Amino acid sequence: MSPAIDTRTKIVMAAMDLFWTKGFNSTSIADILSRTQLNAGSLYHVFPGKQDVLIAVLEAYRDGLYENLVDPAWEGVDDPVERIFALLARYRWLIVETDCTYGCPIGSLALELHEADPVVRDLLAVNFTGWVGAIRRCLDEAGERLPVDVDKQALAEFVLTTMEGGVMQARTHRDVAYFDRGVAALRDHFDMLLARAAQRPAMA
Repeated sequence: MSPAIDTRTKIVMAAMDLFWTKGFNSTSIADILSRTQLNAGSLYHVFPGKQDVLIAVLEAYRDGLYENLVDPAWEGVDDPVERIFALLARYRWLIVETDCTYGCPIGSLALELHEADPVVRDLLAVNFTGWVGAIRRCLDEAGERLPVDVDKQALAEFVLTTMEGGVMQARTHRDVAYFDRGVAALRDHFDMLLARAAQRPAMA
């Protein structure tokens, strides 16, 4: 690994943590330099400004979706519907492990940067789209276990909405029960869909 790549990775990893814990606007270049123990010249050689660091962070989240989040959650879980809830359980674990201070990094940045420039907004959207795509993949693999008329894209987006809303409320109230109730309601919805599909008359 070349020194330039090593420096870039160090900056991105530090920025990911700082943006998550402090927010983008509250994180200064000095914070990143302090965390990485780099001098300003080394940082500006790789990233002309903080906005460029943000773009690299969002690209890292996009590229690491499966490796860092989805695959660990799905390990040992073969059923596609249960994979959805295993991913949600991963978020629950993060909430509990952080004493309900956890906030979804992409969701938090999207809320903070509500007037983001087009490049940043597009990367935020791509991250959400990738997450929804992982859920949609599970729904597609569920096949005939779901009703034929179910809008799988809308359902996948609804799962994301449940996760983001549950995480936000759990963090605000410092109580994981808010997340649990949302997931329980989602589980009831899935159970009804599965039951409806199971009642479908068999093809002659």
